[in-house]
Amino acid sequence: MTEEEFDAFYATTFPRLTGQLYAFTGDHGEAQDVVQEAFVRAWDRRREFLADGAPEAWIRTVATRLAVSRWRRARRWLELVRRTPPSDHAPGPGPERTTLIAALRTLPEAQRMAIVLHHLCDLSVEQVASETGAPVGTVKARLSRGRAALARVLSEDSADPAGSARPMDSAGAPGKGEREDDRVR
Repeated sequence: MTEEEFDAFYATTFPRLTGQLYAFTGDHGEAQDVVQEAFVRAWDRRREFLADGAPEAWIRTVATRLAVSRWRRARRWLELVRRTPPSDHAPGPGPERTTLIAALRTLPEAQRMAIVLHHLCDLSVEQVASETGAPVGTVKARLSRGRAALARVLSEDSADPAGSARPMDSAGAPGKGEREDDRVR
């Protein structure tokens, strides 16, 4: 079967096969998907397709088998989900993580983003620069300032039983921190 013959075959049989598989699956979208997948598989065999004598039957058989396989996979997945119910209680973050998040919130956004991407997401300085659109030197400065500010905030939290974390300026005094362009106010 040539490409043109296959295209004509597809155009005439796709709607009919989709209707037949829709009756079988009960889902029009699923019927379209399996018939389309069957045609994709047939495309590789199109040269010997006429020799089979019943190309539409071949497509219908492949599409039906695909639909049954998908149904079996979905059924197995559902059985697995039913056998392993969700746990009654998902544990929350530990106190260390809560303290770290609170300390990160005190940092200016640019420093916080650099710290999170570099230390928590394991990105290199160059990758952080690429992702944030900042020069590598700026990312390094943000990381340095952010680590210093985190150290101050976290050491205050360990000394302060109330745990009141406040933003610091570059001199270590309570303040508003840095602006977007890393200049201290």
